[in-house]
Amino acid sequence: MKRGKSKADAPKKADGRLSVKKGPERTGKKPRKTKADKDPNKPKRPPSAFFVFMEEFRKSFKEKNPNNKSVSVVGKAAGDKWKSMSEAEKAPYVAKAAKFKTEYTKKLAAYNKNQSGGGSHDADEEDESDKSSSEVNDDDEEGSGEEEEDDE
Repeated sequence: MKRGKSKADAPKKADGRLSVKKGPERTGKKPRKTKADKDPNKPKRPPSAFFVFMEEFRKSFKEKNPNNKSVSVVGKAAGDKWKSMSEAEKAPYVAKAAKFKTEYTKKLAAYNKNQSGGGSHDADEEDESDKSSSEVNDDDEEGSGEEEEDDE
């Protein structure tokens, strides 16, 4: 029984070109997100207990090994020392880190408050600076009884 060749039976040829969708055909993908600009006034995150330890360890390691130029060697040595330390030895670093964290939370709360609700305070200062010096002085002398009423 002879049967005719169908498209499914035909050997598939590999297309040498990669199919790249361009233009409106690419609408299925989400647009790339760009990074938001960093605010230079935002407080920096506090260091962890390990990084507080690292500051001190770097100084002592540099004194013992003045010829060492490799950052990775210092980091590995500090990590090994940190792992071998007991909780009691780590306690002062943990306490310093906690202190830095509380300061950071206060600064961050003040920063967030200024970002969200700080506009009214700034507007008051701008209103005062828009007045001429004579008007500002008149506001200060209101209690003296020498007010000028030009409105009427």
